[in-house]
Order: sequence, then structure tokens, then C-alpha cells
Amino acid sequence: MDRAMAQYNDGLIGQHESIRTLRSLIERVAKSPVRTVLIYGETGTGKGLVARMLHRGSSRAAGEFAEINCAAIPAGLMESELFGHEKGAFTGAVERKIGLIEAADKGTVFLDEIREMELTLQAKLLTLLDTHQFRRVGGVRATSVDVRYIAATNKVLLSEVKAGHFREDLYYRLQVVALNIAPLRDRGEDVLILARHFIDKFNRQYDRRIKGLSDEVAQIFLKYPWPGNVRELENLLERIFILEDDDIVLPSHLPDRILRAVRAGTSTATGGGHADPAQLPAEAGFHPATAAFQKALIQRALNEANNNLQQAAAALKISRHALRHQMLKLGILDA
Repeated sequence: MDRAMAQYNDGLIGQHESIRTLRSLIERVAKSPVRTVLIYGETGTGKGLVARMLHRGSSRAAGEFAEINCAAIPAGLMESELFGHEKGAFTGAVERKIGLIEAADKGTVFLDEIREMELTLQAKLLTLLDTHQFRRVGGVRATSVDVRYIAATNKVLLSEVKAGHFREDLYYRLQVVALNIAPLRDRGEDVLILARHFIDKFNRQYDRRIKGLSDEVAQIFLKYPWPGNVRELENLLERIFILEDDDIVLPSHLPDRILRAVRAGTSTATGGGHADPAQLPAEAGFHPATAAFQKALIQRALNEANNNLQQAAAALKISRHALRHQMLKLGILDA
């Protein structure tokens, strides 16, 4: 790994096999000429961090890194934000505006929460990906750009395609290279490595001398499923730095929801929005618990297979037909 790439891989903290593999893939993809990359990961896993690593490790590092959250901008404004507009294109357009894509020429555009982009704009994005050209809102002349597009989502896009919420042609266009970020609950002792990293960070930031986690807190951290992933861990530790005076993190510093979840052997919710089926209490009922387990198992297999049904079916040791039947039955696919 070259020195520049190593510098930016420092941001992806952990020693779990999935993270080591991801670091290697980031380095390889960053240096490649591929124009589209899709990042899968639950909320809080670090999709934006991976996108920046791809940009900074590439030949486009000197160019602009333009980021837009497709869920945060009203649909009526999104097209202008992406493509810009000409003077007089609509009420309030008093001057020409350069959009993010044009500003990022020779650089990278990061489309976070790509699933939330409306269908008509998805069609325009697909045309841009295919032709490398676009028109500003109200414009007549096409503008050419040289941009790498990184999209991210916490949804199973193939399911969104089947539900009619995402264009199938855009899905396959984005799926050229897909990277998956494992949730924190699947990364074992990485949670303790990350906790140490954040404690060191906040010791510097707040001029504190917190030594680390008590043994009890370390065990709680290993058992808790972290529905908010790395972001939840970071926010929790910063809160402790602000509100607590002890020189070690103690169980009394933790929110009741974490202590209750660990005591009950279950989480309040996982980052993907589903209860952890392996931890469901008996009173949840046999059939709901079984269905929840099957749904989570299938969704994880789809994520690990980049939503390739044949590969997911092979991993689950069932036929593709049987997998599709179960997905329809569980509501992962619409008929």
C-alpha cells in the first residue's frame, strides 16, 4: 500500500477481516478507472468515510469532492443542485448557477442515500452516466464532464427495484463495483478498538485524561448490537466526555436503553430497521420470530452477494427459485 493510500485508510479503524478486506478493495477501486461505485451499509457505518477514501486515494484527489444527500434536499431543488440552472430558468433564478456535477469536473460526486432520489431525476442521472453530458435546468447546450460517481444506500436496492422505487437500469449501471460495510455488531472486538480511538480523540479535543473502558463496560460494548453503528459509539463517548468526571468509562455513564438491551439479550432495533431475530424473546411468538430470522438472514445474504440472487441462494444452500419464493413470501420482493 502506498503512503498516500495508507494515510486515508487510517480513517477506517478496525482489524476485523471484513474491514481488512474492505481496505484492500478501497485501494484497488480507488486506483482503477471505474466511473461508478456503489456503497452498501447501515446508517452510521461510515459510507461517507469510504467515499472520501476512494476519492483521496484516486488520481482525482486534486479535484473536487462534491457531496449531496438525496434525502435532505426537496425534489424540486435537487435537479438544480446537481446540474445547475440558467438565468431565468424558473422564478428566483436571477443568475446562472453551476451545479455540483459541473463543479466536480475531474473529481468525484458522492450521492448519499441514492434510493431517495425521485424517479424522473434517476432517469436524468442515468443519461449522465451513459453520455457524460448534462444540461443545466433551462439550458439547451450539453456540457461534458469527467466525474467519478459514488452512490451510497442503507437499503437493499434490488428490493427497491422490485417495489418500483428505483430504476432497474440505473441499479445495474451503479452496480458495476459494489462495496459492503459490515455493521459494527458483526465486527467483534473492533468495537473496543474504535472505543480506544475515540477516547484518544476526545482526550485531545476536551483536554481530558480518561484512561479507557472499565472491564464491565467493555463486556457491555461487546454484547450490545449498536443499531447506530460507529456513529452511535462515537456520539455516546463524546457525551460521556462532556457530562461525566471520572477518569474511566463506567456502566453508570451508559444510557438505560443500552443496559436494558444487554440485560434482555436483545436490541431495541438494528440499523437496518429490523429486530435481531436471534435475540428475540420467546414471548415474541414462534411464527413472527421465525419470519424475522428468515428475513434478516436473506437480507444479509443479499448484501454479501451484492444483491446477486444466484450467489445469495448458493450461500443459503437453496435454489434461486426457492430464494425468490421466500423473498416474495416475506415481503422483500413484490410480486
